Amino acid sequence: MLPIRHWVHWPLPHGRLQDTDVIWQRAGAPDVRHPVDVIRTIDGDTFEARVHVSPGLALTTRVRLRGIDAPELKASCRRELQMAEAATIALRELLGQGDVAIFNIGPDKYQGRVVADVVTTRTANVSAAMLAAGYARAYGGGHRGGWCADAAH
Repeated sequence: MLPIRHWVHWPLPHGRLQDTDVIWQRAGAPDVRHPVDVIRTIDGDTFEARVHVSPGLALTTRVRLRGIDAPELKASCRRELQMAEAATIALRELLGQGDVAIFNIGPDKYQGRVVADVVTTRTANVSAAMLAAGYARAYGGGHRGGWCADAAH
């Protein structure tokens, strides 16, 4: 049998991945709302937040809005970039309404973030608001189509 130093990789994992795991594992029932402090908007469907998991425990992660796909800032064409910038601004404005909370928290397919439903003071479902305004499209997982098919590069 090998000593621990041969099979434990030092340093042990820490930071965003660990925080993300703790957040979704300790989230509780899907309808339990956790207040968040929005740190920054990353794009039209993702933001970074400090999640208040329980009294005295606040952890930082990226939060992806459940059920939508917004255009990427790493765009494949000029039109996608314009759409991505507009979606990012729209999400920033929605989150700026205040009293942001997340619920129905789960692991995302990419490490370092969670997927969740998001609410604010005036918006009961941020994903639905982004869809209704045309800043995003419905997304249920799997392959996402491009945004440039009908746009001039």
